[in-house]
Amino acid sequence: MRRAIREADPKLSRYDPLPRIISFDDFDRGMCGWTQLVGNYEISLDQMLPGYAQHTHAQLSTLPNWDFGSHGGVDGSYALKLATRARRGAQNVTLKRLTFRKPGPIRMECYFTFKPEATELQLMETDVRSFGFLYDLQVGDRAGAGGERVMPHLRFLNAQDGKHLQKWQFKRKTTEIKPIGNVGKTISHYHLADSDWEDLPGGEQKLCYNEIPTKINWHYLRFDFDLSTMQATGFQVNDRTFDLATFDCIRIPAMKNLWCMLNLCFFAETDTDKRTFAYLDSVCLSGDF
Repeated sequence: MRRAIREADPKLSRYDPLPRIISFDDFDRGMCGWTQLVGNYEISLDQMLPGYAQHTHAQLSTLPNWDFGSHGGVDGSYALKLATRARRGAQNVTLKRLTFRKPGPIRMECYFTFKPEATELQLMETDVRSFGFLYDLQVGDRAGAGGERVMPHLRFLNAQDGKHLQKWQFKRKTTEIKPIGNVGKTISHYHLADSDWEDLPGGEQKLCYNEIPTKINWHYLRFDFDLSTMQATGFQVNDRTFDLATFDCIRIPAMKNLWCMLNLCFFAETDTDKRTFAYLDSVCLSGDF
């Protein structure tokens, strides 16, 4: 019965969720809880790490362009748009902040696309450096001092220094964890730094990228993770399923106020002095608990 109801809904039937849908974010309905990743600070915003200070809020967009008007989403008018600043290496991040009620399997599915800002009449296929996503997770408070904060990261490295690379990468190292302010309550680390990324074995993939800079094509993505073991269990993009045998996550000691955290983030990065745009048509997060 549950499957029949889901398959009767055109918006849900393009996904393969686990039995319990935790959230289904169709951006034709609004922001759906997605927000800006603001860095930690105490007393003054100037204490925020520079990586976070560059972030801005995602926006709803009809994917407008100068030559044929608006593109729209997969089956509606709006998508969630994430835009970097027009500076080589600039990044931006959007996230949804949740907690989990039982550690078990979860699945994130989405339809995404990315492109540079169409400021020139040429293809610009190497102007986007990367598009990616991550979970930011922490065990429940019963884990005590031995608990971990676990952050699985994956990015599609499209290009770097003008070279078209087109491969998936992961990381298991973060930057130095630094105290923020002098009260002793706040620390921070910029885990999206452009360092310590490792190639996912067999992770080369050529994504559909249209022939002029205003066109886009939507891509399907699925990432499976088990909160009970804190291990990734599956990764698919379009027709490709990737081997995660060597994949691992950033793992750091649990922080004192983040118990049962279940955050989901998407990010984009530009490789030139023009803005990169990443778009999400919809995002489905489901679990088996």
